[in-house]
Amino acid sequence: MKTRIGVALLATLLLGVSPMAMAQKAGGAIDVATIGEPPTLDPMTSTADLVGIITQHFFETLYTFGEGWKIVPLLAAEQPKISADGKEYVIPLRQGVKFHDGSTMTPADVVASLKRWTEVAVRGKQANEQIASIEAGDNSVKITLKQPFAPLLALLSLNNSAAVVMPASKATAQLTEFVGTGPYKFKERQPDRYILVEKFADYSARADNAAFYGGKRTAYVNEIRFVPVPNANTRIEGALAGQYTYADSLPVEAYDRFKGQAKSEGMLVKPFGWPVMFFNTKEGALAKEGVRRALVEGISYSDMLEAAFGSKDFYEPDGSLYPKGYAFHSAEGIGSYTVADPAKAKAAAKAAGYDGKPVRILTSMQYEFHYKMAQVAAEYMKQSGFAVDMQVVDWATLTQRRNDPALWDIYFTHSPFLPEPALNSMMNNNAPGWWATPEKDALVKQINTEADSDKRAKLMVDFQKLVYQQVPIQKVGNFNAVAGKSKSLKGVTPAPWPFFWNTWVE
Repeated sequence: MKTRIGVALLATLLLGVSPMAMAQKAGGAIDVATIGEPPTLDPMTSTADLVGIITQHFFETLYTFGEGWKIVPLLAAEQPKISADGKEYVIPLRQGVKFHDGSTMTPADVVASLKRWTEVAVRGKQANEQIASIEAGDNSVKITLKQPFAPLLALLSLNNSAAVVMPASKATAQLTEFVGTGPYKFKERQPDRYILVEKFADYSARADNAAFYGGKRTAYVNEIRFVPVPNANTRIEGALAGQYTYADSLPVEAYDRFKGQAKSEGMLVKPFGWPVMFFNTKEGALAKEGVRRALVEGISYSDMLEAAFGSKDFYEPDGSLYPKGYAFHSAEGIGSYTVADPAKAKAAAKAAGYDGKPVRILTSMQYEFHYKMAQVAAEYMKQSGFAVDMQVVDWATLTQRRNDPALWDIYFTHSPFLPEPALNSMMNNNAPGWWATPEKDALVKQINTEADSDKRAKLMVDFQKLVYQQVPIQKVGNFNAVAGKSKSLKGVTPAPWPFFWNTWVE
């Protein structure tokens, strides 16, 4: 699949000197302030970005994303050999790759890992609907499909709900050990204090040049401590003071505070992605399509963005599922995005059968912009005649609670712009929200089986129109992300899921 956006458009480090011009230095340790405690360290069982950010350092996948979001091999030796009918993928494996327990990766380990992925991971279950068999070959793995499935490699590449590889003996229903192949290995977890990973001396690095998440990964620092810091202001002050080597997901107003600082500097990832409201289509106050459609027509998304990000340097009102520059961008079918008419929404909600039941909004202050957007949305909803029950919880609780349709009606989240539509959880009937209609299923099947990129783009226009008709989600807009780092930390690549291999402390 072609995409017109490259990593260069994701972000530019405003640091002055190219990391490649500096001499890498081994040793030392870094503290990374995250938005909170991850709900799990099993990357298969969670779609939370926080889980992927941490676990990608000790678990790896067969493929990953290189420059321009191109899919490149990681534990696979090279691109798969695909049969003429598109149903058979033979994936050659790298030889001599060591697990953290000292054993060597085999095709049997990969098969066991992939089978576990298809059983416990949301995206694995999504792929499994199309998989006929997964078999070990001679230094390879063969995946046979029931029909052509264009998103397969992208699903195998993503780092959350991830198809990570582990020893077959460890691939149990509930992980009790976190044994992967990554440049760092899991060492210790102290709940609410830190997760510690250490350099893996026997790491089997690729030989090709580093490029985004792909290519050679080198563990220069000896240890990385991921420290849960739920309060955004605490992350800011800690980064400014040099307490944290890197601070993730900062409020945009913090960006100017890093200018002229002696110890730290700001990073901007532009454009990062899109904040989004997910609706519970299965049960509760918003189970009826007409009620959801009325609700979204009464909200000003520009006001939500302004409250969350302040300056338009950090946001753009845009109802298209993909922004300009992506092959899937289209402005068709987004009419309700520009509407903000609470009176009309109130009448429409009543006509659609809204009965006054409180709409339960799940949000978290750990992503401060989520909370600010939820506050604005709630006020517009009240003007539209909706009763609102705002439930502010920590992020780990939110990611657990959203799995139960009896507990919520709207939850706030965000996502980077991903090059493959199937990576967006709304495409998956099993994802929280549980959007499953005959019209959706038919359209998703066409998108997933179509190999021609131009035809897929046209199908995505139809999909976007269906989203605005059936309202499983509501995109709020586009936004840029801010992080803070120590000036001593070198080699950092701006990325939606920050990674710390190929970085060093000067």
